[in-house]
Amino acid sequence: MTSTERGVALLGRVVGFLEYYMGVFALVTLTMTVALGIITTERVFLSIAGRVRSQLAHKAFGILGMTFLITHIALMIGLGHVPPAAAVVPVAGLYKGLGLLAFDLMMVAVATGMMRGRFAVKAKPWVWRVLHSTAYIAWPVAILHGMAAGRQTLGEWVNWSYVACLAAVGAALVVRVLASMRRPPAVTEKVRGPEVTAPIPVVVPNERPQTVGAANRAAAAAAAASAAAAQNAAFNAAENTPVSLAEARRRYREAG
Repeated sequence: MTSTERGVALLGRVVGFLEYYMGVFALVTLTMTVALGIITTERVFLSIAGRVRSQLAHKAFGILGMTFLITHIALMIGLGHVPPAAAVVPVAGLYKGLGLLAFDLMMVAVATGMMRGRFAVKAKPWVWRVLHSTAYIAWPVAILHGMAAGRQTLGEWVNWSYVACLAAVGAALVVRVLASMRRPPAVTEKVRGPEVTAPIPVVVPNERPQTVGAANRAAAAAAAASAAAAQNAAFNAAENTPVSLAEARRRYREAG
């Protein structure tokens, strides 16, 4: 773009637009992040699906706001409005130092939001709440930074944007307070347990019971022995019984 005069002019317009308005965009998007963070866990006015959508919007606005904020800081340093050390140390004055403080606190809030899963498995979840709540401190500091260190010739709509930011967070706080007032108090519920009865007596056999397979095999063996004994008895009885001559002849002929 810098190879032609028209490209240089267009690049100058883009950089000028970003220089003047990127801080405002960062403030508006981070305001939406704070407002959604206030109401995203409320269960009185929001359903489960509504809370999920609110949390997704909260994260999306947070990432977008940090993108605008980092671009704003890079432009302020690149254009020579503040020294490079101002991104780390507040050396550019009080009100610009407030902007650095707001950036650091917002970075803590974003980092803890990305690592929420790790904090959830620990025994002290209040640590995550304290660290993530730094966004509620960063937002008013950013408002003060923008009103005191920002340019005064940006236009009326910029002033109205500050009013809109204050109104959005104020409305979120009102919703949170009303929801807290309408939330039913936690009452300990008494659950009746099962009645205790006398224990059932357990009869322990004196001898070890046989398994099903061993019992079946023992019964089959006893039945076979009984059948063999009956057959032997019949054979013995047949041998001891006297026969007639006709019967003896018949047996002789059958035997050949």
